[in-house]
Amino acid sequence: MFQQDQDIFNVLLGSVSEGVIIVDEEQKVVEVNASAQKMFGYTKDELIKQHLNLLIPKNYRAGHDSHFNNFMKAKQQRKMGHGRDVHGAHKDGSIFPVEAGLNPFSIYGKNYVMALVIDISIRKEQEQKIQELNAELEKKVLLRTQELSETIQQLEVENAKRVEAEEEAKTALKREQELNELKTKFLSLVSHEFKTPLSGILTSTMLLSKYKLTEQQQKRDKHIKTITDKVHYLNNILNDFLSIEKLQKGKVSYKFATFKVSKVVNEVVYNANMLLKDGQQINYPENIDGFSLYQDEKIMELALSNLVHNAIKYSSENTIIDIIITQDTTTTTFQVKDNGIGIPEKDQKNIFNRYFRAENALLTQGTGIGLNIVKDHLEHLHGTIAFESVENEGTIFTITIPNKAEL
Repeated sequence: MFQQDQDIFNVLLGSVSEGVIIVDEEQKVVEVNASAQKMFGYTKDELIKQHLNLLIPKNYRAGHDSHFNNFMKAKQQRKMGHGRDVHGAHKDGSIFPVEAGLNPFSIYGKNYVMALVIDISIRKEQEQKIQELNAELEKKVLLRTQELSETIQQLEVENAKRVEAEEEAKTALKREQELNELKTKFLSLVSHEFKTPLSGILTSTMLLSKYKLTEQQQKRDKHIKTITDKVHYLNNILNDFLSIEKLQKGKVSYKFATFKVSKVVNEVVYNANMLLKDGQQINYPENIDGFSLYQDEKIMELALSNLVHNAIKYSSENTIIDIIITQDTTTTTFQVKDNGIGIPEKDQKNIFNRYFRAENALLTQGTGIGLNIVKDHLEHLHGTIAFESVENEGTIFTITIPNKAEL
């Protein structure tokens, strides 16, 4: 085949740095250059007339014949390994990556294929190192990102704690200010509410000593009643203060029992009749004889008394106070309606606050703690208290309480 110009051909093959392997249509090796011999570890004599499979790893031989036949039919130059890995088999059995360019040609009526083969082991090693470096870099970036994320989370947690601490400090400061205000109000309240009745008691006591004659008994009775009323008032104030302390410390223990609603109403109305102003009248609720409750009787009496007494206190002479009571299968509703001074709209939101007194009630004797105590007790008993009021027209207070206490 290559007898003519053999020397020139050998010089050309030897000068090519790539490995050159020429095979015939039967894939038999007809020529190799020195680079190919060195690359695969064979001598020229060991390769000539050998099948090309000798240089292909066993794992890659499947389907090779079909690819070769298709290539010979097409007779087009092609670069092998594009998009997939191509490997060669060394004489010692080792496998190495290659890149091959296939070039078909014909001489003297016979078809051949020249394969230009490059050992790309170093390139693959470099690519592997680059991949490893990239993977390591990605790992470091991921780690740094995670560390940064954790740092940000820690900062967010610390910031949240700082904000929470600031809020707690503000709340504590506000509570301290409110407490100081309450203390001031309390001292002022005690000073005023105790001083007035005590002065009345002292005056009546001094006057009693002057009425020694039998015919002066009516005057003595008048002052004795004044003393009694003032003592009762002071006693009620002290009881209210004790109730507040027990509620705050959670020392209130309720005594539940079944009782007639009419029993509580009778007791409240009887005591309230002694406080009525001239011409005032209490309208007794209708059709309540069949109503019963399983609750704390004393607390219900306290709540209803407070509302009725307030209605008397803040209503003028010749007015009517209505007590309305309804009951269904689960709850009982108490309503106390008056035609008194009412509660100014701007003060209504604070009416249940301790020691608070509406602007139009400041000149009327009172402590501003009764409604607060009633509300706390009712909430403990799963009840509610609400009101509707129009200044100078009157007020309706409504208590709703379960028929049976929830233990």
